[in-house]
Amino acid sequence: MAASIRVCCVLRVTLGGAVPLRPIGAALQFSQSALRVSAVSLQRNAAFPLVPAPAWQQNRHSSFFNKLTAEQLWKGVLAESGSGARKGRGKRTKRKLRRDLNKGQTIGEGRGGFLWPGLNTPVLKAGTVQPMARRGESEQQEMHAELVRFRDEWERRKKMKVKRERGWSGRSWGGLSLGSPDPGPNGETYEEFDSSVIEMKSVSSMTAKEGRKRVISCLVVVGNRNGAAGFALAKAADKLTAMRKAKNRAMHYLYYIERYDNTIYHDIESKFKRTTLHMKKQNKGYGLHCHRAVITICRLIGIQDMYCKVEGPINLLNITKALFTGLANQETHQTLAEKKQLHVVEFQSERDLLPTVVASPTGGARPDPLPEDQIPNTRLNWKDVHAAQGLKRSVWAGVKRTIW
Repeated sequence: MAASIRVCCVLRVTLGGAVPLRPIGAALQFSQSALRVSAVSLQRNAAFPLVPAPAWQQNRHSSFFNKLTAEQLWKGVLAESGSGARKGRGKRTKRKLRRDLNKGQTIGEGRGGFLWPGLNTPVLKAGTVQPMARRGESEQQEMHAELVRFRDEWERRKKMKVKRERGWSGRSWGGLSLGSPDPGPNGETYEEFDSSVIEMKSVSSMTAKEGRKRVISCLVVVGNRNGAAGFALAKAADKLTAMRKAKNRAMHYLYYIERYDNTIYHDIESKFKRTTLHMKKQNKGYGLHCHRAVITICRLIGIQDMYCKVEGPINLLNITKALFTGLANQETHQTLAEKKQLHVVEFQSERDLLPTVVASPTGGARPDPLPEDQIPNTRLNWKDVHAAQGLKRSVWAGVKRTIW
C-alpha cells in the first residue's frame, strides 16, 4: 500500500472495560487510498471505536492566592522593596494600613445564594432540622443590593469628619473627651465612666529594615467622677487606634481615691523622678488652681477644690504618675485616729476656728496625751515659710536694669 498509516496515541486501558478510555494526545494521518481500508476494518472491529469517549476528572485549580497565608499576602501588599526600606529614614510615603476584609461579611454567604444550616441560616426551625437550600434569584439580588448599600454607607462614614470637642487649646489633643470605654468581652458596659486625653505625641524608633519607624503614643485617663480612676499609655500606627487602645487599657488599672468633702484629706507632697507636686487641701468653693493636666484628672476623679503646684520638669506622664501615687497613699482621718489613738480635730474659719471632731479611735482615746516636748515630724517647704513670713524675694530683684 502506497499510503502509510501512522497513529501516535497514548491510551489508558483498564481490564474489563469498566472505565472508558481517556485520550491524552493523538496524531492521525490518513491518505486518500487508506479510506477504503479503514471502512472495512471498522466493520470487522466495531467494538473498538476510532475516537474513544472522553472521561472528565475533577481537579482543584490552585493559584497564588490560595497557596499563601493571609499574613504573607498582607505582608506583600503593605511592605516595601528592599532598596526602598534601606533608603528609608522618614522619606517614605504615607504608611499603608491593614484593612479588615472580613468586616461586613457573613460566613456562608456568596453569589450562589446557598443557605447553609449553622452558618447563614438556623439549624433548627420549628423543631425540624433544616436541609441545605438555595434562595430565589430575586431574593438573592435583594441581598446583594443590601450588602452593596451597607458597604457604601460604611465607606462614607469612614471618610466623614467628626467634629470633636475643644481640648486645652485649638489644635491640641490634650483635654479632649473620648467618652465611655468599649464594652468588655462578657458584655459589661462602662457608661458611668468618662475618658480624656492627657498627651498625644509622635515617637519614632530606628530599625535595621524600615529605618525610622514612627508611631503615635497616647496617654488617656478614665474616671467615674466618684473616686474611681485610672490611666494607661498605648501606641499605634494612627491616632484613633492609639486612643481606643489606651482608653480600654486604662480600665484594667483603676485606683480608688478617698475624698473628703470634694477635696483631699490633708496636704500631700508627691514626687516621681524629678517632678514634684505640692497639693494643698482647700475649702468648698475654692476650685481647682492647678496645672491643666491635674485639673482634667481631678475632675474625672471627683475632686473639686484643691491647690497644686508643679516643681521640676513639666512631663505629663510624670505628673500623672505623681498625682495618682500621692492621692492613693493619702491618710484618711479614721486611719490617723487609729494610728495615734487620739481624736482628730479640724479647725475651720467659717466656724470661728472652733474645734470639730472628724474622727475618733475605735477603742476610745488613750488616757495619756502626747508629751508636750515631742516635735511633730512635719516636713516644711521653705518657699512657703518665707512667703508666710513676708521674706519672699521678688523674681525681679536681681535683674540688672539699664539706665539710659
